[in-house]
Amino acid sequence: MNSYGYWILGLAVLYTAVLIVLGNIVRRRASSAEGFWVGGRSFRPWMVFACITGLFSGSTFISVMELAYLKGISAAWYGVAEMVHVLIIAIVLLGIFRRKLMVTISGLIGDHFGRVALGVAGLITAFTFPMWSVATALSFASAVSAFTKLPITVSVVISALLLLIYLQAGGMWSVVMTQTANTIMFALMFIVGAIAFFIKPGISGLAQLAMSKPEMFDPTGVGLQVIIAWFATFLINVLLAQAALQMALSCRTVEEGRRGLLMAFAANIFFIFFGVLFGLAAAAVAPGGARGMIQVPLYLAQVLPAPLVGVFFLGVWACALGWGAPCQFSGSTSLGRDFMGAVNPGLTDEQKVRYTKISLVLLTGVMILLSFLRSDQAAWWNVLAWTLRNGATFAPVVAALFWPLATRRAAVTAMLCGFLSGLAWYYLGGWHPSKFYLNIHPVFVGMSANILGMVLVTLVEQAGKWRIGGPNLTALRRSLALFSGTATVAILLLILINFGWLYKMGLFGLSFFLVVVGLYVLIMSVVVPREELVAGMETDPATA
Repeated sequence: MNSYGYWILGLAVLYTAVLIVLGNIVRRRASSAEGFWVGGRSFRPWMVFACITGLFSGSTFISVMELAYLKGISAAWYGVAEMVHVLIIAIVLLGIFRRKLMVTISGLIGDHFGRVALGVAGLITAFTFPMWSVATALSFASAVSAFTKLPITVSVVISALLLLIYLQAGGMWSVVMTQTANTIMFALMFIVGAIAFFIKPGISGLAQLAMSKPEMFDPTGVGLQVIIAWFATFLINVLLAQAALQMALSCRTVEEGRRGLLMAFAANIFFIFFGVLFGLAAAAVAPGGARGMIQVPLYLAQVLPAPLVGVFFLGVWACALGWGAPCQFSGSTSLGRDFMGAVNPGLTDEQKVRYTKISLVLLTGVMILLSFLRSDQAAWWNVLAWTLRNGATFAPVVAALFWPLATRRAAVTAMLCGFLSGLAWYYLGGWHPSKFYLNIHPVFVGMSANILGMVLVTLVEQAGKWRIGGPNLTALRRSLALFSGTATVAILLLILINFGWLYKMGLFGLSFFLVVVGLYVLIMSVVVPREELVAGMETDPATA
């Protein structure tokens, strides 16, 4: 291990020790169950800002920087898609979820569809979060291994154990304390990185890169289908972003939570800008590498002394913690609070907190195990997690919010159909991270099966208890029906006319999924319970 390795590891260990101390300081604030899971719903806007910035912006920075090294400025679209995602949660969804006093997505499903649905949703949600945690931890471990020669899996084991230690102390309060410290580290990282950039390659170096590799400055260089897939993934995820919602819903009021989210939305601009800038700088000074997270430290080592490189990667470590800690905590909440609550409905809140802490230990073991199973492709774990979690929970969450006709059996069927079909599609594609069976992303297969399972079982099980339309359909429902029906027909025509192009570009799966979503919205808009019609006619003077 050289001096750079000692500085990187030394500062990371010292910083984490400080976080552990801070976590124990806030322990008393997490004495109640609500205090442990959602901070007693007493967070201020700056706390929500710090939490969301640490969660999304840190992971965005790593993804953008690594991709910018390989594909140039088009990597920025990943961050823009994430910004839209945060904006929609802030403006549209935060109030809806707060009125339901939601803690977790799996808990929301359980509240509407009963104990079995709660158990299935809690279990699936819990075991997908370590996949996201290990993905970011692997990125940091790749950078560390460039100097220390430590095996990547050893670095992940250390990361997982450090996460466990400080999360055990204060739950959500530990998360907000950690994310605040991480935000300071992000600022230091940007300053150090900017110094390195102006030393080498500088603006003239980027100009030379543009001359020698103009494709690095192509706004669509990463590929149109990839950009569309990023936006589609984040837009779908607005309803399922459990860790983000759990933190934003810890605020005192909806307005304060919204303010914190909007602050995080604006701050993300800096993460996108510097992620692209540092990736391009590494491409100019240390070209020819296969992975950005290995080439960026090699670039910095040519420009800066070891202590400053250590400070820069302390920021990268903060990015990994900022994403991994909320993921591990939120997954443990689903397992300890929701799944165990489904197994034994008689559990007290104190017992559920105890099971949540036990779940943290269990999911730490899962995270370590995953790193040994596939340590060379961090992005692969992200894709698998999106496929399994979103494929299982999308339709039940939408139904819980907007479709009272949906049944318990339909929710469980939908989750099992989505989970298993997504997993099977991945298997048929040979578990490849980017080349999928029939050129269709498994997440769209899983989510389509998820929706179809929910709709078909509900309509069959509720046969005779519903009808299409009626005099009491609201103007909003009629507008939604008109919009979704028109959009569905338009996309069907697009598929029929341009099937070859869509298939070649890998967009057929997304197009088919949009058709299924359009039909889902159309059915939810016009298929209503007969009781609702009767009640509406009795109370509506216009139809009485």
